[in-house]
Amino acid sequence: MSDSIRYAVDEGVATITFDRPDKLNAFTDPMLSALGKALREAARDDAVRCLVLTGTGRAFSAGQDLADVSGRDASGGMRFREHLETTYNRAIAAIVEIEKPVIAAINGVAAGAGASIALACDIRLMAEEARLIMAFAGVGLVPDSGSTWFLPRMMGYERAFELAATGGRVTAAEALELGLVSRVVPGDALAGAAQELAARLATGPTKAIGLTKRAMRRALTCRLDDALAYEAQLQEIAGGTADHREGVAAFLEKRPARFAGR
Repeated sequence: MSDSIRYAVDEGVATITFDRPDKLNAFTDPMLSALGKALREAARDDAVRCLVLTGTGRAFSAGQDLADVSGRDASGGMRFREHLETTYNRAIAAIVEIEKPVIAAINGVAAGAGASIALACDIRLMAEEARLIMAFAGVGLVPDSGSTWFLPRMMGYERAFELAATGGRVTAAEALELGLVSRVVPGDALAGAAQELAARLATGPTKAIGLTKRAMRRALTCRLDDALAYEAQLQEIAGGTADHREGVAAFLEKRPARFAGR
């Protein structure tokens, strides 16, 4: 995709790697553009049935590269709203809206918008030595890229506000306790654990998994009766898939199902 975003597909799993280790994988505009392109490619490609986001070196991502925007900011030529709407917000929406599971393999520091991108993913695995940092307060900014939406829903308002207001750090063990990640593993085992989980998801009934993601995301902001009606609507779609027919046949024949994602 670019010098700073690597994109590879293998056995139904698309791995998007932030590859700017000398800068802790901090984002520049070209890097964000390449990330958006990678996410769009994964969404279009029927061969891709699961995504993994990770980083190289000591960081998942340190968030925005402040040096990349400091000149524009100082000259008054940077509009924060426009920058967010055309870069990070699009990436967050793409991660949330893609009807394929997205795994964050948090290999190191995830700070600022880097943490936001990790929080937007469906499942987060975290290396023991990694950290989540709400770095926005340290530079006089508001948490963005979805952090104000994700954090209170995951850990409650009080803890989320304290973390955001103090720019605090969350260790991997604390993140697991708070429900911010689903699993913590040794750093040298993270890539393998993420790929193993991704392979399991990629060979599953990915049409139904995508619909499940859609239903759960919607249920976060709707009433129970709306969620019940939407489940019924999506179940009508899932019930007409080849994977449903294969799953029933495999159950009756007492054999493993061979899902095709259709």
